[in-house]
Amino acid sequence: MFIQTEATPNPSTLKFLPGKIVLESGTAEFRDETEARAASPLAARLFSIPGVTGVFFGYDFITVSKDDADWQHLKPAILGNIMEHFMSGQPVMAGGAFADDETEDEFFEAGDETIVATIKELLDTRVRPAVAQDGGDITFKGFRDGVVYLNMKGACSGCPSSTATLKHGVQNLLRHFVPEVQEVEAVM
Repeated sequence: MFIQTEATPNPSTLKFLPGKIVLESGTAEFRDETEARAASPLAARLFSIPGVTGVFFGYDFITVSKDDADWQHLKPAILGNIMEHFMSGQPVMAGGAFADDETEDEFFEAGDETIVATIKELLDTRVRPAVAQDGGDITFKGFRDGVVYLNMKGACSGCPSSTATLKHGVQNLLRHFVPEVQEVEAVM
């Protein structure tokens, strides 16, 4: 099994491409070992490596975030754990655990359904594919008073360039196509 790695705009996050489907649909993000242990054998295995602080699964990639540890020391252990996991035949997600429900806890005013549908379509067709290339994801959280609230996941979470991506890229795109949008904000 050959696993490729790619740098991301976030120096604390590295993207791993195992050459296999990681999640059939949706994404899954884990920010601590306790959360990972309950939902994903692979994420739990990655959190067992000292220095790993976050794990994110996309369709065909895994991004791993680290603390101040050196990638030179972490990368071989991460590659080994990913390879061992896929060779074992275990599922990525534990039985009963599912990828993130992207519509969970969304908020917007009644009557804004058409605006929200347009925002989601633009995110799904123009923004998310580009962000996935960098090992992350951006999902819709809400729309209120002209402000679009988005979740930043994977490599995007905590990335130094995520503010520029949001304000100059996503905000300009949405304002161009959806005149009701005045601003874009990241939420946790």
